[in-house]
Amino acid sequence: MNKKVIIRNEVETDYMVVEEITRKCFWNLYEPGCGEHYLVHIMRSHEDFLPELDFVIEIDEKIIGNIMYTKAKLRDEIGEEKEILTFGPVCILPEYQRMGYGKMLIEHSFKQAIKLGYDVIVIFGNPNNYVSRGFKSCKKYNVSLENRDYPSAMMVKELTPKTLDGRKWSYHQSPVMNIEESDIQLFDEGLEKMEKKYQPSQEEFYIHSHSYMR
Repeated sequence: MNKKVIIRNEVETDYMVVEEITRKCFWNLYEPGCGEHYLVHIMRSHEDFLPELDFVIEIDEKIIGNIMYTKAKLRDEIGEEKEILTFGPVCILPEYQRMGYGKMLIEHSFKQAIKLGYDVIVIFGNPNNYVSRGFKSCKKYNVSLENRDYPSAMMVKELTPKTLDGRKWSYHQSPVMNIEESDIQLFDEGLEKMEKKYQPSQEEFYIHSHSYMR
C-alpha cells in the first residue's frame, strides 16, 4: 500500500509532538541526554526564527520528522554583513530513517528558502549526512569561525551558485543557539524520564566537533 506523505508548515498543535520526536531522535546521540528538544521549544519565539521554514513531514497523518531554520550572518573582513540561513534541529524518527524522508524534507526546505530570497546555508553536522545534499567544507568557501578556525563539521551550501565570491567570511549564529545546561535540566523535569548513557555516536561527534581544516 502506498503511504501518503505530506510536508507542511508546523502549527501550534504540533509543538509538543515535534519536541517529543526531537528528544527521541537526539537522546544520547551526541552526548548523554540531549538539549535539542529544549532548543526547539525556545526557538519558535526568537526573533531569528523563520516560521516560513519550519516544516513537519507526515506519513499517513503521523508526524515523523521536522526541520527548523534560523537567520544567521556572514561578516567579511571590512565588516560587511550578509544574512544567511542555518537549520537545525532536523530529525526523522529512527524507525523511518534511511528511507529517503529526510532527503525529501531537506530538499523541500531548500526550495522554499530560495523562494524567500535566501542563497546560502551554513550548518554544523556530520559530513556523511550532508555532502550528498550539496554541502561542502566551509574552507572551500573561505567561511570560518570568528577566530579564523575552519571546523570539519561546519559546511556551506550555496542555494544560488557562485553567491560567495571568494572573500573571507566569518560565521555568526543566532544567540538562540546558546542554551544553558541548567535550563535544559529544568525543562526536562516536567518530561518523561529517559536514561542518559554513553553510545559510540558520541565519540564520533566529539571527533568531528574537535577537528579543523588547515
